Amino acid sequence: MNTSINKSNKPKLTKKGQETRTRIIVAAAELMYEQGVAGTTIEDVQQKAKVSASQLYHYFKEKKELVMAVISYQSSRIIGNHSRYLTDLDSFEALYAWRNFIVDIQIKKNCEGGCPLGALASELVETDTEARSEINSSFLEWEDSIRNGLRFMLNREELNSNADPDKLALALLTALQGGLLLTQVRRDPGPIITALDTMLEHIKSFSKDK
Repeated sequence: MNTSINKSNKPKLTKKGQETRTRIIVAAAELMYEQGVAGTTIEDVQQKAKVSASQLYHYFKEKKELVMAVISYQSSRIIGNHSRYLTDLDSFEALYAWRNFIVDIQIKKNCEGGCPLGALASELVETDTEARSEINSSFLEWEDSIRNGLRFMLNREELNSNADPDKLALALLTALQGGLLLTQVRRDPGPIITALDTMLEHIKSFSKDK
């Protein structure tokens, strides 16, 4: 996944130029999260970021470039927000701490908005192959973090030999995304709580203590 806002093949920007470009991306990300990609115009972004048309087009020649930058930004932001959990997701205590972090976010947000990356995926994956590839890379990075933690638990013999870290990581990430969607639809944290708790209980069934 490309986690850098500034693409490596772009000319190096001045500090002020980078700040302006970032401000545009953040404004676009907020608008696209609130009203969708299709519902966000270049003029909307220009007004929210408080930049001129020439400034915006200096950094992004077309809307698709801006959308790709937003995907990269949201991916980096989400992984960054979860990083203190994902980097050491190697125990049941750590798994439940991550679960609590996710649930607490939904409660504080009144279950509104869902997953920013999931929202982009639902709107773009069937119409934009480049966007689908970038979003998939982001989800794979998330999945890898879960898998690495479970493999560590397996190697440390906290999980028995029947545990399959690849399948469990994919299932947990799938439960997370599905739970977030239903929590958003129902405005109720119940779905994300049920989805995560059910998957974590399944993972615990492979515990050496069982």
